[in-house]
Amino acid sequence: MLKYFKAITNYTYTHHFAQNPYPTIGIRAAAQYLYRQSPPVDSRLSCFVGSLDNHFISQSMETISLKAFVDKKSNRVAFVESDEFFVDILFSFLTMPTGTIIHLLSSLSPEKGIGCMNNLYKSVENTDVMYFRTEACKDMLLLPHNAAAAYCKSLKLKIDDFDALRFFCCESPECTTTGYRLWSHYKNLYCGCGRPMSRIVKLSCQDPSSRGSDARNRGVFVKGLTRFVVSDNFQVMPASTSASISILTKLGVMDTNTIEERTFDIGVTEVLKLLKCSLVSKTPLTEVLLAREEIPELINEDSLQRISLMHEILDHQSERNGETSVRLVVCKSKKVVCYAEASKDFVDLLFSLLTIPLGYLINEMHGGGSKGCISHLYNSVTDLDAKKYLKSNEIKEILLNPKIAPGSGYKNHPLGVKEAVDNQRYYYYYHEIKTEREHGKTLPILTIMDPKSPYKEDTSGGGFLQDPAMFTVSDDLVVTPISPVSGLSLLEKFKISLNDIYVCEVQVGKEEASRLLAASFVSESALTDTFMRQRYQKMP
Repeated sequence: MLKYFKAITNYTYTHHFAQNPYPTIGIRAAAQYLYRQSPPVDSRLSCFVGSLDNHFISQSMETISLKAFVDKKSNRVAFVESDEFFVDILFSFLTMPTGTIIHLLSSLSPEKGIGCMNNLYKSVENTDVMYFRTEACKDMLLLPHNAAAAYCKSLKLKIDDFDALRFFCCESPECTTTGYRLWSHYKNLYCGCGRPMSRIVKLSCQDPSSRGSDARNRGVFVKGLTRFVVSDNFQVMPASTSASISILTKLGVMDTNTIEERTFDIGVTEVLKLLKCSLVSKTPLTEVLLAREEIPELINEDSLQRISLMHEILDHQSERNGETSVRLVVCKSKKVVCYAEASKDFVDLLFSLLTIPLGYLINEMHGGGSKGCISHLYNSVTDLDAKKYLKSNEIKEILLNPKIAPGSGYKNHPLGVKEAVDNQRYYYYYHEIKTEREHGKTLPILTIMDPKSPYKEDTSGGGFLQDPAMFTVSDDLVVTPISPVSGLSLLEKFKISLNDIYVCEVQVGKEEASRLLAASFVSESALTDTFMRQRYQKMP
């Protein structure tokens, strides 16, 4: 029997821990695989596999009940009524990095993309690891950490199964105890002693959202025992008759006889669909609960109108605040950017957009420009009285001004996005990381590694990519290492002749970086919408 458990451990580590951020899923897959290959005589392994199946079935069957009020005449959800569990999940969307969102939504129907973010994510996937400063740099872009992960792990439905309490130490326990004493969020790093940071350790700490057994404290972001109404376009309000009447009036519903009450039980799949619809639709509840397409009259206009928040580039602004130089190849007749040639500094900025939390992005866009209704969710947090409905003012700040996870930022980032600071002391004790030292015991204090800095280099604070790499960036943010034919291939693809182009150089400062962030989220022509004027001057 023991050999099967060892085999499961080895198979899981080799085939899943190395690439899969969800280790428990790997254990289950390993157990099932080995059981099929060589069914054990001992029935205990069969029971073990069965218990894992039961665990994951029960986890996937976890649901939240919603009371929906449906307008039968238009077959549309007017609003739903729910407790804090559902609203906590909706608010957690604001803390999620965009790269995590793209990763989670990749399993859903891909016909509705999210601006250029999908292309950006695939570009990281397709870029050879040799272009990155460390292997962990690629990992942290494809599976970026959530700075609010300690809170989100307590949600009733966990759509992001990333194990926020799983860390890595040097493969040598002695080095962790008496040597370099390092730990990391990421596996593909090397300790100061030269050994791989491959030994998995768990963090033992108190849940920051847990405050005893009082039902009033059971919420994560909002207080327990609070009822809310959520409109079809994700406006969240404390439950009241006036709130319900206001929603119905805005929808033009005057006859309450057309309103039908229905109950829906939603699970992880439905929550993922709500997340995606909130980014591309104005009616996510109707689309998901009633399986309807978006109501036609609410579909947004073209991308330039959606990006009305993007102001015209001011004259000579580039000289005032530019930090990074980018060469643009522009089509004179179509007045669009064909592609850009850029150094690692600009591509660092592009790739870093995957680490930006959704709430930060909505704040930068000032509530405008999105094809979906996620800005209504953001504004709902703004309008809620923190003392009455949220766990604390700190929670409100986490939702409205979320920071990137520790280690995700770099010096001189054009956006100036803030990185969460972890001032917690961490202690190593018997293959665990603890946040509190046990009374009377002297424990080694651990230091977290910079995942972007190779252990032999004192280069902390740098970006994700190696110098002196150069890249070609298409208008829809497909990033590839530069080659003599890459640009010409793009011109041929769009049937643009060489005498119809001109080349210009622009500088990228905070203003341009902010517009690039917004454009990458809502547009399929991010470079054009970032760098070209809406009122075009005469081209050369």
